[in-house]
Amino acid sequence: MSAAAVEELHSASCEAMVAGDVAGLDSILADEFTLTHMTGYVQSKAEWLDAIETGQMQYHRMETVEATLGTDVTVPEMTARTFTDATIWGSRATWRLTLRSWFERRGDEWVVARTVASTW
Repeated sequence: MSAAAVEELHSASCEAMVAGDVAGLDSILADEFTLTHMTGYVQSKAEWLDAIETGQMQYHRMETVEATLGTDVTVPEMTARTFTDATIWGSRATWRLTLRSWFERRGDEWVVARTVASTW
């Protein structure tokens, strides 16, 4: 997987989150995708997409300020530092998040397999 492809998937996921584009996210996330929140809570793809669709989680702006790629070519990985302006379960803030994502091949395409969020 090329660096450009990893960056493109990261950008597409951020854009879809801000747009509330659940179908777009669904198409670029693995079926077994999980999002580990900065609290440690592990959320399934279905639960996360439902939270976005119902407005429990609204992403207003995401700015990637730094992104680095992992060196393991068998399991592509990216670590991105972001400023994420979001309303999560009723609380709005701009979080300084580190989003570490792993990618996997699905047929001829690549998808996001898992993301772990922490603060920086």
